[in-house]
Amino acid sequence: MGRFSRQFSWRWWSRGKNKSSDDVELSAERLEGGDRRQLLQALSAMVGGGALAAMPQPAGAKDSSELPPPKRALTGRDEAGKSVFKSFDVTSKVAEIDSNPGLTFYELYMTEGVPGLTGLEPDPMLKGTKDFPGPGGTLFRLISYPPKRPEGYKPPPGVTFESALKELSDKVPGMGDHFDRSAPGMHTTNTIDYGVVVRGEMTLELDDGKMVHLRQGDCIVQNGTRHRWRNPLPEPCLMAFVSVGGKRG
Repeated sequence: MGRFSRQFSWRWWSRGKNKSSDDVELSAERLEGGDRRQLLQALSAMVGGGALAAMPQPAGAKDSSELPPPKRALTGRDEAGKSVFKSFDVTSKVAEIDSNPGLTFYELYMTEGVPGLTGLEPDPMLKGTKDFPGPGGTLFRLISYPPKRPEGYKPPPGVTFESALKELSDKVPGMGDHFDRSAPGMHTTNTIDYGVVVRGEMTLELDDGKMVHLRQGDCIVQNGTRHRWRNPLPEPCLMAFVSVGGKRG
């Protein structure tokens, strides 16, 4: 990534925060070369992590609540068959995970089987959401991941790993069932997931312990494999996913 691209992405992300352009450029450059390698090596050595585990970080992390919630434009048809906007607002289903502050699911749309495409279908999210679609179904969601936690961070009072998974399943039915109890953050689903980093940065870890560092605009295709997400920066990360239900071979 060139100097102009780094400056542009970090300035866009800062959105007028109290940080000079020189500081922004310096922050981006510090993640290049040896410092970036050291950061990734340290992450690879950590046990646990991912969306449900605390990770050390500098104390000045930004809260994802500082960012405006994403809006969803939902189209359909009117009685004359002409295309219309049925809504343009935050999705009707937002799941904020209290046990892991900053972890938020924006559930955008889902289908089962072959969509009818009449344009008259009601918003499926008004009925609620689910973990992942069945074979042939789809689910479109945004997930806002919290920043790395400050040194010495502790979960909210009374929160345990099991209680966090229960809350996750209560708010996104069945989601907690996919997580590996022996390796916090690791999970497997019967889906192909198409993902893109919308804001921030993310690392993806697989069974062999290797990690790939994803920057804004980078994409992944997750073929039903066991994996774990980790946010390496003191900024929230927003990712978009389309999950397509499949069957194990």
